[in-house]
Amino acid sequence: MKKISLNQNWQFAKGTITMMELMMGEAGNIENIDLPHDAMIYQERTPATANAHQTGFYPGGEYTYMKKWEIPEAWKGCTVVLEFEGVADTCRIYMNGDLVTEHVNPYTGIFADVSGYLKYGQENELKVEVCSIEQSSRWYSGAGLYRPVYAWVGKTVHIPAQGVRVTTREADCEAAVVEVEVPICNRGMVSETVQVEITLTGPNGTEAAAEHIPVTVFGESTQMCCQRLLVEHPALWSDETPNLYSCRITISEDENPIDSVNISTGIRTLRLNAKHGLLVNGKPTKLRGTCIHHDNGIIGAATFPDAEYRRCRQMKEAGFNALRSAHHPMSKAMLDACDKLGMLVMDELSDMWTRTKNPHDYANYFPTHWKQDVWDMVEKNYNHPCVILYSTGNEIPEAGTPKGAEWNRRIHAEMKRLDATRYTTNGINGLMAGNDRMGEIMCQATGMTPEQLEAMQQPDEQKRGGADEINGMAEVMVGPLADAIATSPILEEMIGEFAAANDIAGYNYLTALHEEDHIRHPNRVVLGTETFPADIVHLWDIVKRNPHVLGDFTWTGYDYLGEAGCGIFHYNGGVNFSAHWPDRLAGIGDIDILGDRKPISYLRQAVFGIGHAPSIGVLRMDKAGIEVGKTPWMWKDNLASWTWPGYEGETASVDVYANADEVELFLNGESLGRKSIGGVYVVTYEVPYHPGKLEAVSYLNGAEAGRTVLQTAGKAVKLKVEADRNELPADGESLTFIKIRLEDAAGNFNRWESAAVTMKVEGCAALQGFGSADPSCEGSYQSHTWNTYDGSVMAVIRAAKCPGEAIVTISAVNFAEEKLVLNIK
Repeated sequence: MKKISLNQNWQFAKGTITMMELMMGEAGNIENIDLPHDAMIYQERTPATANAHQTGFYPGGEYTYMKKWEIPEAWKGCTVVLEFEGVADTCRIYMNGDLVTEHVNPYTGIFADVSGYLKYGQENELKVEVCSIEQSSRWYSGAGLYRPVYAWVGKTVHIPAQGVRVTTREADCEAAVVEVEVPICNRGMVSETVQVEITLTGPNGTEAAAEHIPVTVFGESTQMCCQRLLVEHPALWSDETPNLYSCRITISEDENPIDSVNISTGIRTLRLNAKHGLLVNGKPTKLRGTCIHHDNGIIGAATFPDAEYRRCRQMKEAGFNALRSAHHPMSKAMLDACDKLGMLVMDELSDMWTRTKNPHDYANYFPTHWKQDVWDMVEKNYNHPCVILYSTGNEIPEAGTPKGAEWNRRIHAEMKRLDATRYTTNGINGLMAGNDRMGEIMCQATGMTPEQLEAMQQPDEQKRGGADEINGMAEVMVGPLADAIATSPILEEMIGEFAAANDIAGYNYLTALHEEDHIRHPNRVVLGTETFPADIVHLWDIVKRNPHVLGDFTWTGYDYLGEAGCGIFHYNGGVNFSAHWPDRLAGIGDIDILGDRKPISYLRQAVFGIGHAPSIGVLRMDKAGIEVGKTPWMWKDNLASWTWPGYEGETASVDVYANADEVELFLNGESLGRKSIGGVYVVTYEVPYHPGKLEAVSYLNGAEAGRTVLQTAGKAVKLKVEADRNELPADGESLTFIKIRLEDAAGNFNRWESAAVTMKVEGCAALQGFGSADPSCEGSYQSHTWNTYDGSVMAVIRAAKCPGEAIVTISAVNFAEEKLVLNIK
């Protein structure tokens, strides 16, 4: 089928409106927009929303999307299918006033046959009504048509938009067998015989294998054509060698092509056992993973290929080789990026099954929709070599019950029925799964009697709900008590049946169970499906020493909208995980929402054994001594800066991270000591602050392995403007990301000062989003003026469909104006 973009020229309005209201001019404010479009990111944040911090105080709402669409007369007799890659939350789709379908899952695609609804040779009206109800998500969900929309058009005999499968049946360096399954649909009454030609083209552009066969497609039927292709000396796909093949399938009648499709795929094999762990193409592979949410920071949930690719590339550059989509199926654009960059993927079905975590969340629909959701996820993923794991769910409260175990078996079996080539897991949270017997578990872990435990847990009325509650949670989730809970025989009794239902036992924050599980179940393989960032040194040691432990997925690799306050350092009495206005971001992650790496990222890279150059993190000197709440997801409030005016002579806490034997720190050329770092990857120096040059050197086997420098910046006098590209295709969807940083006269980055930066875009482009990485601030990402945070802001510019130039002007008081010219081709 021919794929046609429908992303341009939509009309958008808040609320539900009719076409008659639109025609009569009674529909209120109508905007002309292009997709993808996140309606939520444009809403005014308010402390009054029932969503509160869960969505970063962005409210829900009802929205209407309308498009006038000219349908050619030539399409009569054709099959026309609409594809919506994602609509949040629930929606109704109408064509020419008639209801076509309804959909309730915001993360699965919609394919709707509209052939019988169209008026040929004239204008048609497509309308989508969307309801983003409040308290439906634990994170920022976005709203509306936030992913692309397409039309698929096929003649009487065609290859459907879904159903083509390319499978590696066997592969090594000498040869591979690739099986190609092609459905061929005949919507007519008369049988047709077609020629099917399959060509597999390698990464170097040369033909790797080909086959052609005749197929008779009987009237009103779909025939499945299956062929095995031999590929000699295949270029295998892995996280280290992301080689991609193109599979082109063409069907012809009397040597006249009538339909074709191109599938990008990779040749790779997977094996799994407790002796060797996960093997990709026969090579043991550890998962250096991170969980990610689906939003793209300052542009919200809008799914642009350029944004997904950039985020994936940045995580790959930071040392990750695996992503877990949390907690929903991953976008097609991110899957494409993972294929290209060599990022292994765990795709997740849902955050809830039959028990709600929010009053209006997907548990209200899951019991009746789960089979379709599994089918949708598998169909979307099947030809992507990056996908190696399916997660049946995340932190399911039912995990500690027999019924929960039954649900897990059913979902696992359905995934295996649809795709036997990949493995399943589930993110089990011990505290949540063991909640019904947590008193018994705590008594067993602490040695206390129930009466003693109850007395200890009586809250101080003046402290109820405050920092003490967060600290109590931290004690239960981290440290000896957490380890005792994780390995509790009572917890094993509760979750054992559930964990046994999957190929891999996936544990959230149950690190102590990783080795214990091998003693209890020597055939089992284990994965840290969600782990604390600061636990990486201890955790990765377990991963390296135990073949049955596949790796870990930290929470999280990239900061995100919503779940606000999870990791924000509140120095003003604010409590984490509470409705603390104006918190907007989670405030955690190795990488902030602008794409800048934090010191924890360099610690993790060192632990992973990637490179030997050192990195530096300095605790914020202006926050020293101030009481701050902390959650287990927080590391240190530090940054790579040696610019702290006003704090001369005071002591700075300086971390040096390195994958090396020793490190040495110098201040203005004077050594502050050489320290052993081998095996711990981080050492801390207490340094009297004096402006100048702070330099770290790493040593391996006695020789210098690398060095890094932080230079004190003088007064910020210029705006440093950097775009990740200056040329964009005139497609209406391509993006460039422009960083603006404050610099002194010598070009040193000044993170200390702040400036209100104004952005102006003229010509063949538009401002898609503008903002800083500040996790707790007011303002809109659609504003043209933003204050820098830690010396930076970023703008995202979207190309128009018309070729030409775009002029971006950046200005701030007391700074010279900067101009950037973008070529839109």
